[in-house]
Amino acid sequence: MKRDTPDLHNECCDHGGEGPTVYDLPVPLSLREEWKTLATRRHFLGRMGKTLGWAGLATLLSDSVFKRAAAAETLSAGIGAHRLPDFAPKAKRAIYLFMSGAPSQMDLWDYKPALAAQFDKDLPDSVRGNQALTGMTAGQARFPIAPSHWNFAPQGKSGRYVSELLPWSGKLVDDITLIHTMQTDAINHEPAILLMNTGNMNPGKPSLGSWLAYGLGSMNENLPTYVVLNSTTMPGTDLQPISPKLWSSGFLSSEYAGVAFRTKGAPVLYLEDPSGMSRNVRRELIDAVNSINQATFEEIGDPETNARINQYELAFRMQTSLPELTDFRDEPASTWTLYGDEARQEGSFAYNCLLARRMAERGVRFTQVYQRGWDVHSNAVGNTPKLTTATDRGSYALVTDLKRRGLLDDTLVIWGGEFGRTVYSQGGLSKENYGRDHHPRCFTVWMAGGGTKAGYVHGETDDFCYNVVKDPVHVRDFNATVLRLLGMNHERFTFKFQGLEQKLTGVVPAKVIPELMA
Repeated sequence: MKRDTPDLHNECCDHGGEGPTVYDLPVPLSLREEWKTLATRRHFLGRMGKTLGWAGLATLLSDSVFKRAAAAETLSAGIGAHRLPDFAPKAKRAIYLFMSGAPSQMDLWDYKPALAAQFDKDLPDSVRGNQALTGMTAGQARFPIAPSHWNFAPQGKSGRYVSELLPWSGKLVDDITLIHTMQTDAINHEPAILLMNTGNMNPGKPSLGSWLAYGLGSMNENLPTYVVLNSTTMPGTDLQPISPKLWSSGFLSSEYAGVAFRTKGAPVLYLEDPSGMSRNVRRELIDAVNSINQATFEEIGDPETNARINQYELAFRMQTSLPELTDFRDEPASTWTLYGDEARQEGSFAYNCLLARRMAERGVRFTQVYQRGWDVHSNAVGNTPKLTTATDRGSYALVTDLKRRGLLDDTLVIWGGEFGRTVYSQGGLSKENYGRDHHPRCFTVWMAGGGTKAGYVHGETDDFCYNVVKDPVHVRDFNATVLRLLGMNHERFTFKFQGLEQKLTGVVPAKVIPELMA
């Protein structure tokens, strides 16, 4: 891990670069500088020992080791990257389409035709087992089975069955990796969404996008490394709140947090210059503020001061890059044919998908698009079509657009929510409507591009779409695999905080799922 203090301070350490340095001591800066210049016998011999060790190692190993190290360094072209990739990355960037509220897997992707004959029958106790239920259904006298209200039809060359609610993204079955056996530890929204986004059910940990921004750095100088887009909500749907803790940088520097763009109007508030202020005046103002911050940083060494300097500089560059990013007038007619007219509506999911593609072209490392409203405890038949209508075409258009432009090979696209829904109805059940409660045991997520295995279906659930019978994928395993696709070893990608080598996948063992990768 690199420190955000002057480069030379690691050379004056009595612990081989592993412990505190003079810059960590509570003494005036002048004394620290004086101490650093006094090369003691211990420092001299310590540095010589390292030099002689490397010289001896070079005579024992072929230069292929150093060639690989040089090759690894070329892989890390990110500005401000804190790590070299552990592997050659299959994906350079990622776009995460997050369906907040949890889509119903058996109504969209996980086809269970035998359930039609089970309508209104009680879910067998042997299937439900000892699963903890939410307070919304734990008191029900019955757990009546609710088959999907919609028909399924084969799609693509593979003939994979997909719900009629997904006429557009169903066409992607030959391009995506479907995971039917995702599992999570959380049964309620808040901890479950946190677990999916940060690898932990408690707030305060860095999100996936923040880990990538910190480790891999930025691929552009004029836009944020990590952007969050919150799509317009559908009227009448049940909305789970989302907040900045989902795209927080946690214990990492604040410069790695996601930048949330506004749904309508100026994407970022207070970015425009006041009336009458020229670019030269703005430049002089920022230079003056940064000079004060730089002096503070040199005196105190707080990395957050340095982060503030970087954020001022990025904001200045964004004043010209953001208007160009959000100006769709240069898009050809074929774009609107693909995304549909809804993509012209600021804040719509389709608009955000198109914006995500434009950001991918401009080197944004991680983009997350939220669509809330999937929490169908009641009126599933009324609300689910609203949500699929809002998201189906945009999801298809994004993957197709990236593929047409040659960007899909190194862009990882993820679609999914925080858990699944129950096969039994919450509340009343009729042929016309039903509700579905939270279900953490199995749910469906798909990925496309970025080194994933196209046209592949992973895992199987039981006949009730309730339990995993083959190849489970825990959230930790999923995150480990995402990091692997982006070139990072989840076990080595750490940050020391509160005495622990913190990592996205946490302290519970996690594993990469190689079957998901091409």
